[in-house]
Amino acid sequence: MLLNDEIVKHGLELAAGHTAIDIRIGLGYTAVLLDDGRCGLAYTLHEKEYESCCVMPDAGKLAGRRAAELAPWAKSTDATACAVGLAVINALVRTPDTAVTSDVLDLLPVTPDDTVGMIGYFGPLVEPIKKRVRALHIFERRAMPEYEILPESATPELLPKCQVVILSATTLLNHTIEGLLELSRTAREIALLGPSTPFLPEIFKLRGVTMLSGLEVVDPPQILRIVSEGGGTRQFTGAVRKLSLRC
Repeated sequence: MLLNDEIVKHGLELAAGHTAIDIRIGLGYTAVLLDDGRCGLAYTLHEKEYESCCVMPDAGKLAGRRAAELAPWAKSTDATACAVGLAVINALVRTPDTAVTSDVLDLLPVTPDDTVGMIGYFGPLVEPIKKRVRALHIFERRAMPEYEILPESATPELLPKCQVVILSATTLLNHTIEGLLELSRTAREIALLGPSTPFLPEIFKLRGVTMLSGLEVVDPPQILRIVSEGGGTRQFTGAVRKLSLRC
């Protein structure tokens, strides 16, 4: 079973009786508010050109739908629909008691001999990691030599040589996570990071993931407003808790 399928299966086990009463698809993030007040986030991934000004054909008819109807959208190859489904699941999933507010690098052991692979650019982590390890390879869809960012086409060669791998949770949205986990199978540590991360350690541990780091929404009204106004993680401060846990 594909990882996104497993995540949806778990989400459906939690979805009974719940409704999505508000859905915001912002330029940076997507947020879903459930009828019990819980709120989930997912990155709004822009991967294709749309044929018209309409991005979501069901716009105006989403809020009020059952969570069980929307959660399977996390399997969709349409990145916008996938974000809605993943945000629903992130709202449904209860944060495990083992989650802590510690810095990511406090829970992710790296050594001076390690080569680290980073899928997606996590700016605040780049310099601290560089100071602690032998080498850091950063991969994005598009190479940016001025920032020492390599193209994703370099992952088959370099990722298997990394002892530590940091994956952006947006890999769930573009469905590249399966291949990246396969390339990372010899890594000692694999961390999944970002607001889209579902706190489901029991699922990710079976895939070799050793750490999850994401967000828990503590001020849903403020998050809905920030998302609607095109905001992102910098604006989320005070409305979310940054949490990490070992799988």
